[in-house]
Amino acid sequence: MKIHTRVGGTGSYLPGDPVSNASLIAAHGLDSSDEWIVERTGIRSRHLAAPGVTSSDLALEASRRALDAAGRKPEEVDLIIVATSTPDYVFPSAAALLQSKLGITNGAPAFDVQAVCSGFVYALTIAEKFIGSGSHKCALVVGAEVFSRILDWKDRGTCVLFGDGAGAVVLEASDQPGLLASAFHADGSHHGILSVPGQLCGGVVTGDPFLRMDGQAVFKFAVKVLADVAHEVLAAADMTAGQVDWLIPHQANVRILQATAKRLHVPPERCIVTVDRHGNTSAASIPLALDESVRSGQIQRGQHLLLEGVGGGFTWGATLLRF
Repeated sequence: MKIHTRVGGTGSYLPGDPVSNASLIAAHGLDSSDEWIVERTGIRSRHLAAPGVTSSDLALEASRRALDAAGRKPEEVDLIIVATSTPDYVFPSAAALLQSKLGITNGAPAFDVQAVCSGFVYALTIAEKFIGSGSHKCALVVGAEVFSRILDWKDRGTCVLFGDGAGAVVLEASDQPGLLASAFHADGSHHGILSVPGQLCGGVVTGDPFLRMDGQAVFKFAVKVLADVAHEVLAAADMTAGQVDWLIPHQANVRILQATAKRLHVPPERCIVTVDRHGNTSAASIPLALDESVRSGQIQRGQHLLLEGVGGGFTWGATLLRF
């Protein structure tokens, strides 16, 4: 009998109080305004982790909520994958640290996936392969980021876009289809339009340690590949966009979300938008949007969801699932 994979529960966590555009502008003396930011990005606020709060700390809170929603105990988890571009350390992985904080001592494999904003889709796809093979039965898949640590607060074109947060799902083996189709891709030739081109060498940072982005190039690339990969997974599942109840794109910028939905002929009211409340949280944005929509009652069991993301690298991917 074929082993399927279903979402057993979701969880998310945002650190601290919301930081409004006006507060961010005042704190860093930015040459900007609330109107300018909202018009171009749709972002009204974001959450920023306090000093000393790490990605694995945020992942812990989101994971506890996802496990509780799934009715699972930590020791039942036999696979942990954390998607992050901002891990606590060079090593060990954020996943290993999360495993320790959850008190999981069963020897379950734990590792990070680095695919930036499409990292959560990458991690979901990888976890589904493990479960489908029969080697694992209960996976904790997390997206967690503290992007505030890699932002140049003098660059208004990037620092107003991002925030910190975490989202998690518990994936379970099932006899009923849950994850229906997935696809993920990369093209490293586009690495220059979105990157953090620095590194740690000899105990010092070399290169540029801050996030740099060519916004127009990212927009053009993102809208194209998000539409392409959505059509790819829909075709694999023998479905059409009209059968999708909710489109949950990576929450990067409201203009990208709107353009993607338009290309897929998905009505705006069926596109989940949470970027206004937490900004771009990179690998955390899709599971954050998913969990918020589940807990609000917007997303119901049995509905079809299309999750998709695109990030620096360049990487992109999508997952179609029956929730």
